[in-house]
Amino acid sequence: MASTVMALACAGVSVLVFMGVHSLAVTQRVQHIILADLRVSHLIKLGRLRHPIPDQDISAVQVLDEAGRIIATTRNMAGLDPITPLTPPDLKAEAHTLTCSSPGFPDDCVHVVVLRHYRDAGNLLIYGADPVIPWFVHPVLLAVMAAATLTLTTATAYGTYRMINRTLAPVDSLRTELAEITASDLSRRVPLPPRRDELRGLAETVNQTLDRLQQAVERQRRFASDASHDLRSPITAIRTQVEDALANPDDTDWPKTAEAMTSSLDRLQAIVTDLLVIARLDSGERVTRDHIDLAELARAETGRRSRGERLVTDLQPGVVVSGDRLQLARLLTNLLDNGERHAASTVTVSLRREGDHAVMEVVDDGEGIRPEHREVVFQRFTRLAAGREKDTQGTGLGLAIAREIAERHEGTLTIEDSPVGARFVFRMPALGLPTNRRTP
Repeated sequence: MASTVMALACAGVSVLVFMGVHSLAVTQRVQHIILADLRVSHLIKLGRLRHPIPDQDISAVQVLDEAGRIIATTRNMAGLDPITPLTPPDLKAEAHTLTCSSPGFPDDCVHVVVLRHYRDAGNLLIYGADPVIPWFVHPVLLAVMAAATLTLTTATAYGTYRMINRTLAPVDSLRTELAEITASDLSRRVPLPPRRDELRGLAETVNQTLDRLQQAVERQRRFASDASHDLRSPITAIRTQVEDALANPDDTDWPKTAEAMTSSLDRLQAIVTDLLVIARLDSGERVTRDHIDLAELARAETGRRSRGERLVTDLQPGVVVSGDRLQLARLLTNLLDNGERHAASTVTVSLRREGDHAVMEVVDDGEGIRPEHREVVFQRFTRLAAGREKDTQGTGLGLAIAREIAERHEGTLTIEDSPVGARFVFRMPALGLPTNRRTP
């Protein structure tokens, strides 16, 4: 591409050069013919004009009287008609024209300059002619321009080739390294070019992307491992119960066995349901943006709880947010489930507005969560020992789903200090103006 541009540029410059030189050469050629005509005029003035006219260093000269009769010519024009019928306009001594296929030059074009020689015995017209200048002016100039164009184009092509090879060498190295990276080995990284330029920035971005990809793949692997482990437990329990019952059908308490199997199936269903929610969240499912009154949402969700006497609410009305009602309801439900699982007697749900944010808290009066475990519990399939003892039906996904929903709503879900029990705090941007009224 660069060599093509250079060739076109050279061609354009060559055209301009040829045009300029050609114009200059034509002017010089015309001046040269005028000088020849003036020398012949000087011979006439001295009375030394003879036929044939001596060579004047141009192709042809003719001298005519005002009646158009040829008085004298150069040897090559003897016996031929006038070169051109052109005559200078009145009150002018000179005229210039370009004529083709004229007498003496049947296959060529010539510049003709007509000079009027004034004298008492009658004016004479001196015609001087010389071939036109070709567009390339001279073969040497054509050869020089062609050689210069070829040299510059070749040099540009070679220089561009070297520069592109040198520039793209890191890109080729990056491409080769990327081609060798597979899902089974994401620890490899592309080499960084020594120069701090755009390619180094690209390589750094690629490595950062690979870092995130490796972390995502590792999370997926851990997720698959944990999911298979948690799914295996209820399936194994069901299989054991069925095999025991089939081995001793007469001694089996079938209602009790069915009840035990139903419990395992409930846990299996809960795990599958949470896995589907996690999958939808991980797939980037679009968040529906509706205006939601969090106080009304909290009253509706707490009103559905079967153990309502253990729930205490302190809700500030008019705290409106923009979000997905079903997802926010799922977040609150998961926090309430967790609170009821660990509470000694009471779970408190409070809602208030702090500046531009809505703040919802779910606090239980249980044993609480130690500071070193406050982030661990948000990891998928993570269940602390106390949780496993109190509720064997938990999936270890509830809090992970709740935090994922909070983050998808541009909010946060954290565990903060509390005098007693665990205090989960959910914050997200609020809409409208704050109000200080509260409703139980």
